Amino acid sequence: MQFGGNLVGWKNTLVLLPYGDRFRRYRRLAHGIIGSHASMKKFSHIEELETHKFLRRVMESPTNLANHVRHTAGAIIMRITHGYEALERNDPFVELADKALEQFSLAVAPGSHLVDVLPFLRYVPSWFPGAGFKRQAKEWAATLVELVDQPYNFVKREMAAGRAPVSFTSSLLEGQNVNAEDEFDIKWSAVSLYAGGADTTVSSIYSFFLAMTLNPEVMKKAQAEIDSVVGNDRLPTLEDRQHLPYLDALTKEVFRWNVVAPIGMLHRSIKDDVHDGYLIPGGSLVIANIRWV
Repeated sequence: MQFGGNLVGWKNTLVLLPYGDRFRRYRRLAHGIIGSHASMKKFSHIEELETHKFLRRVMESPTNLANHVRHTAGAIIMRITHGYEALERNDPFVELADKALEQFSLAVAPGSHLVDVLPFLRYVPSWFPGAGFKRQAKEWAATLVELVDQPYNFVKREMAAGRAPVSFTSSLLEGQNVNAEDEFDIKWSAVSLYAGGADTTVSSIYSFFLAMTLNPEVMKKAQAEIDSVVGNDRLPTLEDRQHLPYLDALTKEVFRWNVVAPIGMLHRSIKDDVHDGYLIPGGSLVIANIRWV
């Protein structure tokens, strides 16, 4: 993926990283901090706190639901990855992340850039007629670098001041003698978590609200379960999930009913392979029909 991967720079994130040593290091870093239910429990209070803020914002201005959902998803992931508490409105880090992810979606859209089909075009100088994509890639690459560096530098400043909360990044830096390669892996794996979780979470929550609007009888049944288990004097917590089987199944059904990325990301076969009698030559681009699965 020449445009989004090489020219813009998303090749350094887990979603576009080829399988290899760096890919395995990213996975190992992520698994060590957030790879199990037990390790994620230390972030449960963040999810609940930001969800309460979300509900309050929805009550105050329900017509801005879409913005509230996007802000909340960004705020939760930013606190988990970098320990950064987003402002209630117009947060610079959340807005920067939203901008970068919008550019990512455009950069990796299949068939959107000729350079992905004719890779040699990446060497065309930016002043050459028709090479506007090079100038666009440079601009988007600068946005990506800001997203990688600014939250990371925030964590380092907070740690130096002795007030950094527990986060993915601070946990990997705490008490470690970090070299340049380690720092690169930590920064880009943290951004990979944000890139992989922000837009997908937003899409799923949008789908949930749509599903409840289209199926009010399902919403009433879920609400009845909450009322019977939780009562009406507090909000549900993650600890209640095991006692809410209908709501838990409903949440999972949203993922199946409206798949976030129905064709996933482009993959490339590293060698010839045969699947169900079909030859997939090495180097082929493979697009999976996730909705069918």
